[in-house]
Amino acid sequence: MRSFEELVAEAESADVSGWGFGWLDGRATEERPPWGYSGLLADRLSRANSALDIDTGGGEVLAEASVLPPRMVVTEGWAPNAEHARTLLGPRGVDVVESSDGPLPFRGSSFDLVTSRHPVHPDWTEIARVLAPGGRYFAQHVGAASAFELIEHFLGPLPEQRTGRDAHAEAAAAEAAGLLVDGLRIAHCRMEFFDVGAVVWILRKCVWWVPGFTAAAYEPQLRELDRTMRAGEPFIATSARHLIEASKPRT
Repeated sequence: MRSFEELVAEAESADVSGWGFGWLDGRATEERPPWGYSGLLADRLSRANSALDIDTGGGEVLAEASVLPPRMVVTEGWAPNAEHARTLLGPRGVDVVESSDGPLPFRGSSFDLVTSRHPVHPDWTEIARVLAPGGRYFAQHVGAASAFELIEHFLGPLPEQRTGRDAHAEAAAAEAAGLLVDGLRIAHCRMEFFDVGAVVWILRKCVWWVPGFTAAAYEPQLRELDRTMRAGEPFIATSARHLIEASKPRT
């Protein structure tokens, strides 16, 4: 294994734009939920007339679908990701709208399908508003305390934050906004990090995990991880995901 300094420097200079994770190949692994979100999404998109994908990132997940609806719109709040999505999805006629917090910039009942893979903060009132009667919401969300073993290694115990993103609480919020939750599945998946560069890279990409992260500011914690990994022990964490499907009543 290369030196601590070399691994950190490489990870600090690596590209973290878009929403692909290929840089981690051979350096980290994450077990996937059993339902296969991309395939399920592609099936639903192929049967829709108009669809909105919220917080699309760089558009990588949507791009896996071979058939898109006649009207396909995505939103993304981070400008570099939005630009990446335009490059990837624009040639297929997808409209990329830069939008983050606040109301969705669309008329009510605009879409018969709304989707998202890992939305930042699902606004159920807005999702219900832009769905046409009989329309459906289909998404994979990040669940409660996802990757908190890693996050708390840097920030210490976060008992209150661990309760956020609860799947059943989100389902209740969806129903309070007027949607009918038709399905809810929960999975907990193993994550492994094999070198300290992988940790630096993921914390640069997922900036909300350890806000304000820099390798210099957290060097003691990184060196502790580095020592353990050099002894042959990967750092283990657990990701939480839930698949949620809901519909808007016709009346």
